[in-house]
Amino acid sequence: MTDDQQTAHGIELETLDGFAAHAAENPEAVQLGLGASATYQGTAAHSLAKIDSYELGGETISRDTREYTIPYGGWKEVLDAGGWIGATDRLEPVEAALSALAACINVGISINAAANDVNIEHLQTRVRTDFDPAVLFSLEELKEADSAFENLTAEVEIDGENLDQDLIDEWARRAPVYSLVSLAQDIEMNVATPPEVASDD
Repeated sequence: MTDDQQTAHGIELETLDGFAAHAAENPEAVQLGLGASATYQGTAAHSLAKIDSYELGGETISRDTREYTIPYGGWKEVLDAGGWIGATDRLEPVEAALSALAACINVGISINAAANDVNIEHLQTRVRTDFDPAVLFSLEELKEADSAFENLTAEVEIDGENLDQDLIDEWARRAPVYSLVSLAQDIEMNVATPPEVASDD
């Protein structure tokens, strides 16, 4: 900590307290609008995802340095076995989701640790699941999708002084991606196809 400004976990605590107070009094000002897109690249399972602007309190924030791109694909050995030509390894979307969950659990823990004056010397979260691709390949009916994943686990390894295991567990569950993947979400699916051309008949 510095003499003139208390800091923890890379955060100025007075500023964090002020932000939290502002958010409590003006919840509409801190609402976020988030999104991403993925464009198919002509090879099954290959897409180029893009993340750029977002909305904060109704204002769109956009800048060149936020134009993140991610080439998604699959596992070379699986693609080889499935007949992909010139199969190469790419980050698989499910693995990206797992890494996002692990990173976001760290977010939930570290932000709340800073706000509650809890020192963390080491924090690592490992997320793992067993995945059955039968629904993906239409070997099972879509109604069986809830059985595609089993044994989803998150192991949090944390070191520090006076750590409360139950409190760390609570902070981990406050992570937004944890809520996204663990709670039922209503996804409004809109599919846009080319308009039908009227026949001459």
